Amino acid sequence: MVKAVVGANWGDEGKGKITDMLGQESDIIVRFQGGANAGHTIVNNYGKFALHTLPSGVFYDHTTSIIGNGVALNIPKLFEEINEVVAKGVPMPKILVSDRAQIVMSYHILFDQYEEERLGGKSFGSTKSGIAPFYSDKYAKIGFQVSEIFDDELIKEKAERVCQTKNVLLEHLYHKPLLKAEDIVKELQEYRKMVEPYVCDVSAYLYDALQNGKEVLLEGQLGSLKDPDHGIYPMVTSSSTLAAYGAIGAGIPPYEIKRIITVCKAYSSAVGAGEFVSEIFGEEADELRRRGGDGGEFGATTGRPRRMGWFDCVASRYGCRIQGATEVVLTVLDVLGYLDEIPVCVGYEIDGEVTKDFPTTAKLAKAKPVYKVLPGWKTEIRGIKNYDELPKECRDYIEFIEGELGVRISMVSNGPGRDEIIKR
Repeated sequence: MVKAVVGANWGDEGKGKITDMLGQESDIIVRFQGGANAGHTIVNNYGKFALHTLPSGVFYDHTTSIIGNGVALNIPKLFEEINEVVAKGVPMPKILVSDRAQIVMSYHILFDQYEEERLGGKSFGSTKSGIAPFYSDKYAKIGFQVSEIFDDELIKEKAERVCQTKNVLLEHLYHKPLLKAEDIVKELQEYRKMVEPYVCDVSAYLYDALQNGKEVLLEGQLGSLKDPDHGIYPMVTSSSTLAAYGAIGAGIPPYEIKRIITVCKAYSSAVGAGEFVSEIFGEEADELRRRGGDGGEFGATTGRPRRMGWFDCVASRYGCRIQGATEVVLTVLDVLGYLDEIPVCVGYEIDGEVTKDFPTTAKLAKAKPVYKVLPGWKTEIRGIKNYDELPKECRDYIEFIEGELGVRISMVSNGPGRDEIIKR
């Protein structure tokens, strides 16, 4: 059976913890999209980790971790991460890399930096990890697929083609040093040595695994609102963040995905630019940011302070619908214990009309939040294991959100640790 863990919002919903937890009952965990531009923070018996490329299930010795064909594969970053987890006492994970995955090159990272610099104040808030240039090249068909780097003639010829197009931009648009084909070839030959032992036909491997009744977990990065088609375009990422893309990014049939576990935060946060209707500012935001997450709301990859807001029912309901959520996990609920009352955004006012439907980006810019204020529970809820032991106001908050989402909340996370979770 295949389960997918995906985000309902702007990313940073706490998916890493949920994948780490569900990894216990999985045989195979697959990263199916995105690159090292976002991270999952995980706290378990080995310590605290920020993973960027490795699937969040690498901490179990019974699992195989797969980098799917949909991933933007930064090879040095992947090996840096493997070394980091092993150095902290984690057994060497079993890793497979799809022969159809494509490689993030050092020049993708440079182009990302040059473009953000050129855009200045109008930049997209990129993490400068080379993601947009990587996916641009993939679709312009000048990317390097893992399977290609074992053929020296092929990479020489392709490297020359890359230099022809890139050097025009470097010279005339960015005024930066030009690329040399031999440097690109050398970089790829280095990567070949590193990745060779792990390369496999992942789609065939997963086909056999599913025939043999194995449990497969798909791990998404970011969330619904960062999807290039269904998110807040153009302030989005460059690969689809939806569970539906899990089938493509892993190479399995779509009908195999039976459970879509969509993760929602008990309040809102976002990294990077873009419309964010329930955003809060000043002391109110600082307080929530300080208390939020494990060690505060700062990006796992960039360390940037996250933008904070109240729970947004409009965005979250849309995010769950577009994911095809079969169940929802509500995370970081424990953080809200300090509040006397908790505003929840239940509608958007656009041009004098109130809507509960999430609009396209141009209309989103005009939206003002419509709030319903719920009473807080004013107590620490960490350590509680049973749903019925939560304060009544806390249960009311969960059930109100569940009613607004129209999807069952199956689990509530009340702390950063692997076992700080309440199953309903």
